[in-house]
Amino acid sequence: MRLLYLLAVLSVSLYSCADRPESMEDLTARVFNLAESQYSYLADQLDESRFPRSLNPDGTLSTSDIDWWCSGFFAGSLWYIYEYGRSDSTKALADRFTLALEPLVDRPVDHDIGFQIESSFGNALRLTSDSTRYESVIVDAAVKLAERFNPVAGVTRSWDKKKKYDWEFPVIIDNMMNLELLMNAARLFGDDELREVARTHAYTTMKNHFRPDYSTWHLVDYSIEDGSVRRKQTHQGFSDDSMWARGEAWALYGYTMMAEWDGNDDFLEQARHIADLLLERLPEDGIPYWDFDCPGDLRDASAAAIMASAFTRLHTLTKDVRYRDMAEKQLRKLASPEYLAEKGGLHGFLLKHCVGNYPKKSEVDVPLSYADYYFLEALLRFNPQAE
Repeated sequence: MRLLYLLAVLSVSLYSCADRPESMEDLTARVFNLAESQYSYLADQLDESRFPRSLNPDGTLSTSDIDWWCSGFFAGSLWYIYEYGRSDSTKALADRFTLALEPLVDRPVDHDIGFQIESSFGNALRLTSDSTRYESVIVDAAVKLAERFNPVAGVTRSWDKKKKYDWEFPVIIDNMMNLELLMNAARLFGDDELREVARTHAYTTMKNHFRPDYSTWHLVDYSIEDGSVRRKQTHQGFSDDSMWARGEAWALYGYTMMAEWDGNDDFLEQARHIADLLLERLPEDGIPYWDFDCPGDLRDASAAAIMASAFTRLHTLTKDVRYRDMAEKQLRKLASPEYLAEKGGLHGFLLKHCVGNYPKKSEVDVPLSYADYYFLEALLRFNPQAE
């Protein structure tokens, strides 16, 4: 009888363990162990001065040069992998691909220098405190970004004039992300002008980029003469009036980031409004359709990863458990076989089913370097014990 009893207890115990969901700590360890292997494999496939971008339609690896707007995310992901595992070989790779971006500060750039430098040099400085190697590039890049600021319009310009578009001073919602470079440089060097450029851009965007429900237009074009709004439209969403998922993710992340860096209640309130709209409209599993107003079933893992990182950061600022719960839901889904690569798959990328520019049929249902970056960032930020 005693033996039967012990077997019954063991059976119940094993069933309970099997039925228990994976802890977020174990999930994070699983993903980062995979990431270390995948990103080492990915690095081995790269020629000198090339950066991973996505996969081509034929399944081969798509790479970019230094100038592509996402060139900094590979180094940034390597820094996150190093932050978790503290591997010297990963650190060496992160440093190599970071320093390869240094020539950017001497080239013509657009607003994306914030993405390129903050993800790479910003994380490098944060994790190593090596000011000699990294600080000067951060400040030089921030100054170049601030030079794109127009005090009449109160925003930094996204793209330079393009002949095929009737834009005078285009500003996209993505530009909110690049303000972190300005805020970081302002803190490092005590530069109030850089901070004020970032704050002014955030306030102007809050005024002009959002609809009454806190969904956002992708692009707002300003007059260079008087700063008035010339038009509001999309460049990558389904329609001018639709809710493009990654644009909404940029908005959530951007205002949460500004609230944290600046301590400003206006930015925090804006972030909460955007977050609450997303909580209403996200699908049950937390992974958005590439555009909330587009018929079809195409999801965008990159937008989910950005949102998860922002929701986690917003929970830290507000202690609103709804934001933590959504971040956890998104991270669990992204870490499932439906979205996470198998070891050796996707040429070394982590996440499947991302959408780059659907209207141009560019990078649709593929891995993307920035999706991996924000996925790893979100996992590092997530704290299941936070209340």
